[in-house]
Amino acid sequence: MSSPAPLVLASASPARTKLLSDAGITHIVKVSEVDEDALAAAAGPLTPAETALLLARAKAESVASGTRAGELVIGCDSIFELDGTAYGKPWEPSVAKERWRLMRGRSGMLHTGHWLISTSDAGARIGRGEVTSAVVTFEDVSDAEIDAYVATGEPLQVAGAFTIDGLAGAFITGIEGDPHTVVGLSISTLRRLLAAAGVSITGLWR
Repeated sequence: MSSPAPLVLASASPARTKLLSDAGITHIVKVSEVDEDALAAAAGPLTPAETALLLARAKAESVASGTRAGELVIGCDSIFELDGTAYGKPWEPSVAKERWRLMRGRSGMLHTGHWLISTSDAGARIGRGEVTSAVVTFEDVSDAEIDAYVATGEPLQVAGAFTIDGLAGAFITGIEGDPHTVVGLSISTLRRLLAAAGVSITGLWR
């Protein structure tokens, strides 16, 4: 296993960079310029999991185009699935409220796509990807609770209009699968992708 340069996280998500920091993984952040909604719309009919991987790959490739030889770039994207329908970021309060009225008292699947790009000294880029998924079960919350939560602004820019590492933790009764997947970046999945690239995750520990 080689000793890599610091990992590059192709995401503006504070939750993802906190996950990496909490796991002791040295990294820097470079935000991609990908228009997620436009790319997903242009891609045509995909499953929610396929959409998550497509967007993760696009983010990683956008940032990798400006990296140096030897650097590693990880792109991630999350999509929430309920009744076979994919839900990304709601952006608007009215949309977030509608989502929560659909989700309350039920379970859905959160898919997170991961795409790792390694760049050789010769400049060749190799990409590897994986999707991890987890089932999320919600409390049967009231309209008043939904209104109060949406008013905080927390759900507007996160997939599915919820987080488990914030205020919405009070409204979630269970997670089946890797909880890091629901936050937005599975550390164990990252370990597997790094290993496939010949890199030990322990070499990224501070």
